Amino acid sequence: EVQLQAYGGGLVQAGGSLRLSCAASGFIVGDYTIGWFRQAPGKEREGVSFLRNTESRTRNADSVKGRFTVSRDNAKNTVYLQMNSLQPEDTAVYFCAAAKGYKIVSSLWATDSYDVWGQGTQVTVSS
Repeated sequence: EVQLQAYGGGLVQAGGSLRLSCAASGFIVGDYTIGWFRQAPGKEREGVSFLRNTESRTRNADSVKGRFTVSRDNAKNTVYLQMNSLQPEDTAVYFCAAAKGYKIVSSLWATDSYDVWGQGTQVTVSS
């Protein structure tokens, strides 16, 4: 069974940092395009950071550029989202997702591009 298990969320003060982890089982993360999404109360799920399987370059939403970084540890079969300079508007449930194979850039932000989803982890940033 293919699964993603997300963890690492929590409560942090504005300006602080958190690192989210997403452990994969049943598949090799290095073969998949990885996406991190978030969903705040009353809002749609939005794409945050992406890492395609064929490159090391990351792509990020404008709202998190320079603050968030997605990475992958193939040895641990785990993906990460390092979040720095957190702000109250970053408060949301964060989801990791994986899509088999290569994805064109324009499809990265679409939730239906992804085959596997983690269960979500809450991030709350206090002011």
